[in-house]
Amino acid sequence: MSGATTYSTYDIRVRAVRAVLDERLPVTVVAKAYGTDRSTVHRWISRYQDEGESGLVRRTVGGRPRKLAQVDQNALQKIVLAPASDYGFETDFWTTRRLIQVFQSEFGVVVSKQTVMRRLHEAGLTYQKPEREYFELSEEQREEWIRTELPKIRRAVRKHRAILYFQDEANVSLTALLGKTWAPRGQTPKQKVTGKRAGVAAMSAITKRGRLIFRLHEKRIASAEVIDFLGQMLKHHPRRHLVVVMDQAPPHTSKATLSFIESQRRLHVFYLPKYSPDWNPDEKVWNHLKHQELKGHQARTKEELKAITDEKLTRMARDPRLLRGIYFRCCISELFD
Repeated sequence: MSGATTYSTYDIRVRAVRAVLDERLPVTVVAKAYGTDRSTVHRWISRYQDEGESGLVRRTVGGRPRKLAQVDQNALQKIVLAPASDYGFETDFWTTRRLIQVFQSEFGVVVSKQTVMRRLHEAGLTYQKPEREYFELSEEQREEWIRTELPKIRRAVRKHRAILYFQDEANVSLTALLGKTWAPRGQTPKQKVTGKRAGVAAMSAITKRGRLIFRLHEKRIASAEVIDFLGQMLKHHPRRHLVVVMDQAPPHTSKATLSFIESQRRLHVFYLPKYSPDWNPDEKVWNHLKHQELKGHQARTKEELKAITDEKLTRMARDPRLLRGIYFRCCISELFD
């Protein structure tokens, strides 16, 4: 596997094992999706088969007495999962430097950055970029959706023997996202990118089996583009009913779009709760495209960006194993087994 290995949480280990044993995804694909190597996944599977899920709990190792012995994993998680502002910091996010200060002030222990990072990893914690969670999000609406809409989606799929798609849109920026690389300390490397502002609008839909349909546009997506894309999906499956789950963006719920949906006998559309992009597996497609496939791209014009985006999405569409791994990473994917 290329790239650095990341530390795993208990939840990640359980998901990875189930992806291999239940979803029958190849170990290589699962290892790549979860940022680890094949031997580690095989070890997790072996422990799971011998001990069940308890075998996936991180094991402690012996050795000399360590600093922060009075701070066990539960105590460390309690600190990190609380807002950093509770400890007098201006913002809620934690850094190793902030934790070093807390350990010194609360426990009178001076520790290194490496010690803090090692203890965080052992506690099943990783350094992550948070996903946006909107102030307007309603957990009550989400629970209501699971009680009412989820059963309707399942019934529609069974009744019509339909293909279930999750659909979403994104804007691909001409300004490339940059990845990390190695360089001499104090000498930040440079990456040439264009300073022009432009983007390509994109639509896609993904299934659990790793099918991907997409379309690119040079203008902002409105009702006409949504209707055109839904029509494209129906043409792609001329004899099948389609169940499409999407968010409640205005182009999805406009009168024109609703009228088109009602006119299509084989099309059954359902909507996710408001402000719930993390519940859409297709959102993971865009995350992978922007942060992996297009990372550091060298497009200088909108036309070049559209061409390279089309090339990358076409390559992804031809790799169902990759797409199944992307789909599986969504937190609600297991609800549709």
